[in-house]
Amino acid sequence: MTLIKSISGIRGTIGGKTGDNLTPVDAVKFASAYGTWLKGHAGKEKLTVVIGRDARISGPMIQNLVVNTLVGLGIDIIDLGLSTTPTVEVAVPLEKADGGIILTASHNPKQWNALKLLNEKGEFLSGADGAKILDIAENEAFDFSDVDSLGEITVNDAYMDIHIDEVLNLPLVDAELVKKAGFKVVVDGVNSSGGIIIPKLLEQMGVEVVKLYCEPNGHFPHNPEPLKEHLGDICELVVKEKAHFGIVVDPDVDRLAFISEDGEMFGEEYTLVACADYVLSKTPGNAVSNMSSSRALRDIAQKHGGNYEASAVGEVNVVELMKKNNAIIGGEGNGGIIYPELHYGRDSLVGVALFLTYLAENNITSVAALRASYPQYYMSKNKIELTPQIDVDAILEGMAAKYSNEQISTIDGVKIDFAEEWVHLRKSNTEPIIRIYTEAQTQDKADALAVRIIDEIKAVAGI
Repeated sequence: MTLIKSISGIRGTIGGKTGDNLTPVDAVKFASAYGTWLKGHAGKEKLTVVIGRDARISGPMIQNLVVNTLVGLGIDIIDLGLSTTPTVEVAVPLEKADGGIILTASHNPKQWNALKLLNEKGEFLSGADGAKILDIAENEAFDFSDVDSLGEITVNDAYMDIHIDEVLNLPLVDAELVKKAGFKVVVDGVNSSGGIIIPKLLEQMGVEVVKLYCEPNGHFPHNPEPLKEHLGDICELVVKEKAHFGIVVDPDVDRLAFISEDGEMFGEEYTLVACADYVLSKTPGNAVSNMSSSRALRDIAQKHGGNYEASAVGEVNVVELMKKNNAIIGGEGNGGIIYPELHYGRDSLVGVALFLTYLAENNITSVAALRASYPQYYMSKNKIELTPQIDVDAILEGMAAKYSNEQISTIDGVKIDFAEEWVHLRKSNTEPIIRIYTEAQTQDKADALAVRIIDEIKAVAGI
């Protein structure tokens, strides 16, 4: 396969040929390009970069390559070791660093890895900055330091605890109130760093924790994307343990899904909805999510007197629109919570702490009943695998033309808004696929719309 280079980072599968996959040579090449860009961007001689990784089997290898490449550019490293994406994002400004790299392929299976690149704010790079890095990599315009100017490595393994402290200090998080509620929660950490940090957070909030797949060995026991079809084990264990609910995170802990006490999915689209309902009830204001996210967030924002807007998919796009709209909370419907009170990044710890406080403050003992209280929308998420013969641009143009009489947005693929349902078609930033998301007021309607649209795409593509 070809390396995927996007606003979500540089990612690919481990092994194979240089340029086709994420090989050691590619890791060094793109780390060199990032470090070279950063030296020009920061405008100063001595730079510091924070680096952390998830528990993937390839993590130590890729981390050693990236760390020592930056050292070779004369950049100092703060090495967090095993960490999470939001932890690195929190650490960059606290350390007054010039940038950060998270070594993780997020929800992708274990054979994948990636370099997620951050600026001095601990936020993902803009598309323009990412393009500059790709240009530097393409031209191999690197200038390494001499032996007297090499960078130094400082190991700091305290940042997961620091991250937890930062979350517990948020004004809308009340650990004492949660402790009094006596919650019991099952945690699926997919054998990555979430298996360490989420139980630690819960224990400090006085929650009884039942651990499932919390050994950070990188051997994912199921597909790590937190979707219903992958989560049968935790759904069964929540019921067996008579837990109040279950928590599932992806390998780098920036996506969060809940399991209701009856073993059913709360719905990762509704993770953001529930957290926003609590936050906006306390601090009214605007909300933002991406174009592939549920209309339910719009309804919740309007309920609390705020406005809602949707951005292109990708955390950097959501953050940009949140800042423009002074949004109080935002994120992505894949279970990504962005709460600017702490930082502008998807953060499962923030989501867990806000959700628990919301339940405790309102004496909610049935997560299933809470889910039923929200506007009912149902989503169908599908994909078409890309091949060299598929012309994505032609497909999008053809679908936009076909539905030109409807409300259409083309800022990210094609989104078609019908009166009671919508469909969003786009090329993924993280996988070689076309994503097809549909939403309607019943699952049957969402599924039927998806089938129709997929058939139309295949007709346009000639496949």
